[in-house]
Amino acid sequence: MSTVRVLVVDDQRLVREGIASLLGIQPGIEVVGTAADGREAVERVLALTPDVVLMDVRMPEMDGVDAAAVLAKRAPSCRVVMLTTFDDEEYVVQALRAGAAGYLLKDLPAAELAEAVRLAHAGVTQLDDAAAKHVAAALTPRSTGPLTGRETEVLRLIASGATNREIAARLYLSEGTVKNHISRILGRLGLRDRTQAAIYARDNGVL
Repeated sequence: MSTVRVLVVDDQRLVREGIASLLGIQPGIEVVGTAADGREAVERVLALTPDVVLMDVRMPEMDGVDAAAVLAKRAPSCRVVMLTTFDDEEYVVQALRAGAAGYLLKDLPAAELAEAVRLAHAGVTQLDDAAAKHVAAALTPRSTGPLTGRETEVLRLIASGATNREIAARLYLSEGTVKNHISRILGRLGLRDRTQAAIYARDNGVL
């Protein structure tokens, strides 16, 4: 069995070191390094050439979704698997669109996580059961239906007067991701601009 080289990326030191330690003792797995955010992850991937990256979603500097998109272009042979505590439809869909090879939650036993790494290296896309449901929901046509939890958070911050940069900092998102959220909010609610969104939030008790 060939050894799969893995990079673990998480902004919480205890978490990333714990994951790295657990994976390091699994057969056929070699943890070649860790990184604390998406920007550092890109640098480490280019330097260490791992086969698989286990990437958290919400991180400072550069989030996991943006890092996955960069790696899809700069290191296409590396498989990125999102490993997170966030069970969120928008994160799941955005991660897969960015080129991630899977979306898993952190409550996996070590042996199952190791198997997920091996499968990712073999080219198998994997989704946690909850993530799979989110993908199915995202593929179901809907017009101005209810907002997701993340969109509601963004709408609430818009109504409070926060700028895109401030929203991005508060929610650990990139400004591009915030702009995408706002576009979807306006589209789903049939609104024209941020002012109408703020009025909608006030009138519908979102504040």
